[in-house]
This record gives sequence, structure tokens and C-alpha cells, in this order.
Amino acid sequence: MPESTPALLRARWYDGRSSQPQPVLVGLEPGARGPGLRLHPLAPGTAVPPPFAHDEVEWPEAWRPSRAQRTVVVDLRQNGSLEIDDGAQWHAALEAAGARPGLAQRMQTRWRVFAGVLLAAVLGLALFYRYGTPWAATQLTRFVPVGWEQSFSQEAMRELDDGFLRPSRLPEARQAALRARFDALAAQLGTGDSSSLHRYRGYAPRLQLAFRSGMPANAFALPGGQIVVTDALVDEAARAGLPDDALVGVLAHEIGHVVHRHGTRLVVEQGVLNVGLGLALGDVSSVVAMASTVLTGLAYRRGHEREADCFAVGLMQHAGLPVAPMADLLMHIDGPPAGGKDQPPAAKDGSAAPAQPQADRARTPSAAEWLSSHPDTAARAQALREGRGCLVP
Repeated sequence: MPESTPALLRARWYDGRSSQPQPVLVGLEPGARGPGLRLHPLAPGTAVPPPFAHDEVEWPEAWRPSRAQRTVVVDLRQNGSLEIDDGAQWHAALEAAGARPGLAQRMQTRWRVFAGVLLAAVLGLALFYRYGTPWAATQLTRFVPVGWEQSFSQEAMRELDDGFLRPSRLPEARQAALRARFDALAAQLGTGDSSSLHRYRGYAPRLQLAFRSGMPANAFALPGGQIVVTDALVDEAARAGLPDDALVGVLAHEIGHVVHRHGTRLVVEQGVLNVGLGLALGDVSSVVAMASTVLTGLAYRRGHEREADCFAVGLMQHAGLPVAPMADLLMHIDGPPAGGKDQPPAAKDGSAAPAQPQADRARTPSAAEWLSSHPDTAARAQALREGRGCLVP
């Protein structure tokens, strides 16, 4: 059966050398990569270029016939341009020649396609944020020098000491006793089968313990090995009648933050997230940067706390020390909820969120709870008492 002859469209051809248009007929022909274009002169003696392959033409967007442009302009690059007065006929000829609209064009003309692409983009960004960013940051952190971490921590400590931190008021003998327990715990990292406790091979910063006052019960770790304990935390342990094993457990948790390089990973995660959003959205505006900072500070620290708890359990068991006192200290600092209502979190070791009433623990977490920086304190304490430490999200 003979092939049908492609419809010819009347057009004006501007050859780029003269301002006077030349009348031609335009034929659109099927091709391997899309329609090609051929010019047929109408005026005697008119020389036209050879047929154009699909990639040699700047094709205008082919809208649906109901939205077709009245006049279509086709850029032939160095061979000038065409003007076609019947946009609907141009669209029909393109479709007959096998043209198929691209994704961008379908998004502009079909709201279902736009909604689908938007949903896929949001899902992709969510997966990148949830899984891609932490994975990339974990790998990139391997290449961050310890010297940079230590310089960062020194500067951070200077700013904290110039701000709300004050020198410790604990007696020197008390500081020395706790520092001796800390040094003994840190020494366990290099003994026996402790290799499973090391997150990054060859990463062994010098662990240092400092005491400060000026803020509530708390303990925190900075990149590169610096760990700070507040006087209020030591006082709370004494007020609860807990042995020093409770404070040693908290220190094991903070050593876990150092060994897992959580502080550095947060910095790297922020950079990866900003770069990823910039590539996806085309720009990293101040709003995007602020939003990514908030998101990083909320979600990723949940995982970090779980890792640090797992590490603390492993290190304490390796050292032959009980973990239950640490759990008791967490619950003591957190305090029981009054009247069955959730209370704002008290400042503590930087790793616990407010406890929930027993009746509430089996219910579906609220949006605020999902955004909480840390796992539920009661659940953490129970896991620590059982020697698990690793909580499911």
C-alpha cells in the first residue's frame, strides 16, 4: 500500500540575507529522531536549502490544536526562519509526522502530568533528604581532617565561654575523680575487641573532658574529641543518689557522638543538603538555606542519638559497667509528667526528649513528636536498662 503524501503547508521563508520573504511550501516528514522538514519553492528560480533533519531545526512548542498559535515561527538557524499562518494545521502536520510532545511541554498543557511530575519531584527530594544526604555526609566525613575538627571546636568553645558558659565551681578533687573515670572509659576504646565500637577506621582523636557552669544539667560533645559536662548535671546525679556510673554512662554517650563524628556529619549534611536543593531547585535562596538548617537539626539528630546510645551500651558493657544508672539519671532529669500532660523538656545531657504518660506511649506519635530532635526519654531509658540502647525510629 503506497505511503500517503505528507501535507504541504504554505509559509513565508526569510533566508536571512534579504528582508523580502519568499513563498514556499513546507513538508514535514517522519524521521528516526523526529520529524524532518523540507522546503518546496513556489517562485521560479528560488533556491532552497536541502531537507532539514530533526536536530537541525529549532522546533516551536506544539500546543494542542485548541490552543494553537495563530502564526508559527520556525527557526532554521543559519538558513533563516519560516512563518506559517495556520498554527492548527502546523500542529496536525507535526503529529502526523510522528512528533510527540516532550515532558516539559506536557507539563504545561496537561495538569495531570504536571501534578505527577511535581509529586515525583517532592518524593525524590524527600528520599534524598531522608536517605541520600545522611549517606553522602557519612562518606564525605571520612575525608575531613581531625585538625579541622579540633580548630572548629576550639573556636566554638571560645564563643561559648565568652557567652553563657562559666568556669566550673566543682571542687578540684571532684573534677579529678570524674576525669579519671572518663580517661579510664576512653582507654577502653583501644583494648580487647573494641574495634566494633569504632565508626571510622583510623579515626582516634584525643578525648578531653571539660567542666563548666552557667547552664542547666547538660553534657555535649564537639567535633574532634572535646566533651563538656555542666556542674548542674553532676549535682543532679548526686541529688538523685545515683553512683558515678550514671555520669560515666552519659560520658560514654557523648564519646559515641565523637567516635561517630556526629558534629562533623551535621556540618557536612548541611552542605550536601544545600547543594542538593540547589541542583534540584536551581537556586539556594536564604529561605531554602534556613529550611534545610531546621530540617537537618531535627531529623538527623534522632538517628545520631540512637547511634550514641548504641555506642554507650557497647562501651559500658566492654568496660564491665552497668548502664541502668544512666537510664535512671535520664528519667530523673526529665521528671514525671504532671497531671498526665506532656511538659516542656528540661535541659539535660543533650539527648532526651520529654517523657510521655504510660497511656500515651502506644498511640500514634503526633507530628510534633515525629519532628522531635530526640527519641522518647522513657523508651530510651527502658532500652538502656535492658542493655539494648538501639531504638527503632
